[in-house]
Amino acid sequence: MERMGRHLCPTLLAAALMFGFEAQPAWWQASPAQAAASTAVASVEPGELVDGTYRNRSIGIRYQVPFGWVDRTDEMRPAATDPKKASVLLAVFERPPEAKGSTVNSTVVIAVEAASAYPGLKTTAQYFGPVTELTTAKGFQPVADPYEFPVDGQPIVRRDFLRNLGGGLSMHQSTLALLTKGSIVSFTFLGGSDEEVTELIEQLAFERVRKPSHK
Repeated sequence: MERMGRHLCPTLLAAALMFGFEAQPAWWQASPAQAAASTAVASVEPGELVDGTYRNRSIGIRYQVPFGWVDRTDEMRPAATDPKKASVLLAVFERPPEAKGSTVNSTVVIAVEAASAYPGLKTTAQYFGPVTELTTAKGFQPVADPYEFPVDGQPIVRRDFLRNLGGGLSMHQSTLALLTKGSIVSFTFLGGSDEEVTELIEQLAFERVRKPSHK
């Protein structure tokens, strides 16, 4: 298979913000392939967060944000307003990313990219090639190979990562991905333990996709 382009990986957004909040990280750039694939990304609506529940009816997802968490989605959307770039749909944190703390700042990021931004991509599992390359560059190590992880019957693929921070702290990351409508929807969960990440993943659900209206 042709080597997939090395460029933006939205699953790293959460990790980047854990170490220092940036409205638009330096690596948040679109490749030429993404520019050609803007239609697929543009077809996915941004969704909305209302009373602690995020819904995106264009791709049929629902996420219940833990009570008291901080929403930073709008700060990330300057990078998402250009359809040539990958789009952040939801970015929420246990505490403000700019606030220092002695524990891991648990995080959930949902993002969407055009599948054609990765030349040669045919399956969701292949997406984890570039994901793993970029994630390990940030100090994480994969715990196991990508594996099927259906959620409400959806063909989700998942991979888990771990980073030791020292002082008895470790950062656990699970990335889930779904190939749909010519786009890759990624779900990144970060926490201080496997149990915490599992609890965050359990808040993800899928609903009936809303059909586009015809005028």
